[in-house]
Amino acid sequence: MIEIHHLNESRSRRITWMLEELGQPYEVISYQRDAVTRLAPPELMAIHPLGKAPVLRDGGLVMIESGAIIEYLVRRYGNGRFAPVLGTPDYNRYVQFLHYAEGSAMLPLMLKLYVGRLGEAGAPLQPRISSELQNHLGYLEAELEGRDYFVGEQLSGADVQLSFVAQIAVKGAQAEAYPNLRRFVAMLEARPAYKKAILRSGA
Repeated sequence: MIEIHHLNESRSRRITWMLEELGQPYEVISYQRDAVTRLAPPELMAIHPLGKAPVLRDGGLVMIESGAIIEYLVRRYGNGRFAPVLGTPDYNRYVQFLHYAEGSAMLPLMLKLYVGRLGEAGAPLQPRISSELQNHLGYLEAELEGRDYFVGEQLSGADVQLSFVAQIAVKGAQAEAYPNLRRFVAMLEARPAYKKAILRSGA
């Protein structure tokens, strides 16, 4: 059975949600962050030397990186669902958004989180971080204009991967500026598979 090594308050929920959409059985092995440092426990290093989450184990395969995990799961268990046909324009768009989520969109979010912990020492960086964040969220907002999903007419792995960024956007102080992202998030969070994943392993 597939194992998902899940860290609380992490982006692992995208993987459990993807598995629920696929109807694939899995086991969640949960870990808790250190209450002071907020770091993952050393036990995670037993499954992968980086000690990060999510980690997927499927038989003898151990994988990290949520985008790679989603791509693997869709290819291995999707049976033609959750990804466009290889070689089509939609497939190219799918791959772009699948990697954009962590490769570019998450950077200003993570900088905002970590620099915010520096207090006044981080204040000089905040205008640039805010500008970059608005740039990326504005881009995603525009890409959803007139469409329900980022790729094609149905949910894809790219939508699952981008869900975390979109959820952060609509929970922020400027959520009203992103009506398309708000609609997107509401639609995703209403899906039975999403609700089942949250009930099973939390956020």
